[in-house]
This record gives sequence, structure tokens and C-alpha cells, in this order.
Amino acid sequence: MRPVLLAAALSIAAAAPAFAADPVEGEWLTQAGTAKVKIGPCPSRDGRMCGVITWVRTAGMKDAENPDPQLRGRPLVGLMMIHNFKPAGPGKWTGGKIYDPQSGKTYDSKLRINTDGTLKVEGCVLVVCQAQTWKRS
Repeated sequence: MRPVLLAAALSIAAAAPAFAADPVEGEWLTQAGTAKVKIGPCPSRDGRMCGVITWVRTAGMKDAENPDPQLRGRPLVGLMMIHNFKPAGPGKWTGGKIYDPQSGKTYDSKLRINTDGTLKVEGCVLVVCQAQTWKRS
């Protein structure tokens, strides 16, 4: 029986890299250093990535610029900032949306791991895009 358990354990260990997290997963500090966003699989969308604000420099900040007056009192911590990203290759995700709490606007977005391990986050309106570089937290 022991050899069977050992073989099973070794096969699971060998398969572990197949279950490794995508390089975009983790907690990231925004370019301005004012917030941290935790990126991981979306809770209700298989194969998609989402990101939730986990920390803001100024405690107690609210979603004050939200276009919906009923949402302006909600705290930024816990807010889903990025959502619905589809895989586009190793460390690349496209087709998602990013919410900018400073303007209350949502933009088309894509994510990419840079060679130095930072995260390039792009938000686009039509063909005009702006990028930020986020660092692992």
C-alpha cells in the first residue's frame, strides 16, 4: 500500500505546476502608491481575472465620484476595481474593465506582466490608452 501512496503523492507533486497561479495573481501597489489591489480569479466567472481594492492610503475613503449617487457612500476597500479579464497568453489578460474611483469612470483594460515582474495596467477609451505600472505588494 505504501508504494501506491508514494506514487500518488509523486504524481500530484508533478502535476502541481499545471495548477500554478498566473503571474498577474497577487496583491499589487498602484503606480501612485495610494491603493493596493488583489488580483485573482473572478468569483462568478470561470477563467476570468478580477481585482479588489484591499488597502487605501487614506483610511475610510469612499467611492465619492461614482456616477450613481446611491453608491457614493460605499468604502473603496472591498470594491471590485478590475473585472472580467480573459487570458491572452502567459501573463497577459485582455477584454476586461477597470474602474477609476478618482473619476468614477470605467474603461476597457488589459494587463501584462513586464519582464521586471511589474504589472502594466492599461485603460483605454476608443483607441487612446493610458498605462500605469504596478508593483507587487
